Amino acid sequence: MGWLFAALRSFPIRSFAMTPLRQRMLEDMGVRNLAPNTQSAYLKQVSAYARYFDCSPDELGPEQVRAYQVYLTQTRKLTPSTVSVATGALRFLYKVTLKRAWAVEEIPMPKRSFKLPVVLSREEVSQFLASVDHLMHRTILMTAYAAGLRVSEATHLKVSDIDSQRMVLRVDQGKGRKDRYVMLSPRLLEALRVYWKSARPTLWLFPGDVPGQPITRNAVGLACQKARRACGIRKPITPHSLRHAFATHLLESGTDVRTIQLLLGHRSLATTSRYLKVATSTVCATTSPFDLLPKVVVDPPQPSPPVHF
Repeated sequence: MGWLFAALRSFPIRSFAMTPLRQRMLEDMGVRNLAPNTQSAYLKQVSAYARYFDCSPDELGPEQVRAYQVYLTQTRKLTPSTVSVATGALRFLYKVTLKRAWAVEEIPMPKRSFKLPVVLSREEVSQFLASVDHLMHRTILMTAYAAGLRVSEATHLKVSDIDSQRMVLRVDQGKGRKDRYVMLSPRLLEALRVYWKSARPTLWLFPGDVPGQPITRNAVGLACQKARRACGIRKPITPHSLRHAFATHLLESGTDVRTIQLLLGHRSLATTSRYLKVATSTVCATTSPFDLLPKVVVDPPQPSPPVHF
């Protein structure tokens, strides 16, 4: 965790950088075991908030929070998801670190729009993976699809996480700081063995350019975009698209939602249930009530008699 503290203290922002308040917030997040990415995002958002007013956050109140949210939505025109991160950071600061009684009530969380994921067909997944020309990049994207992994989970796989005896992959500290096991496909195991014989990784299954560190999410994303251009598929494709395809294809093949929830590592079944809305087995295969109506024989309209003046 030493790298995290060093990185978080490196923001060159006035009014919040290198202050006791910043240190206390960092400690509060550490005590609650928030993920490193969450800690980094929260401190970055609070730093931007302090810089906007050029004032320490403990001297600001509900009116300034409201003004800042208006600035983010109307002036900067940020998405509700981005504003939600800033809102979560300010809620944590004022409720947990500064213990202000008004924190949650006075800081509204923006309502996010619900969008269904664009799902690749099985043929499109195969076409896409065949277009990845780099062995390690192709193997990590295969793994993301075959096991339904988040990109951060795929990049942080270790060689020791492969259990070919039980045919499972261990996901160590996935989202929400939770471990889980996912299936190890026989076909994926074969691909991983081919990759291992070529790359000979020791610690990280997919090592990055920096010695001792895994491949970065950005590197996987760039490889994904390169393959998308090469394969000619018009749909947007990101590493997370493969996770969407994994869940949808399982559902279409008859796997129950609860099992898919466990494989994906979703905390809420409602999150997994959204795939019911894009699975053709549940949407397109459902009979419309229109098709069940009794057939009614309708006589063709008779031509109108000519009108004479």
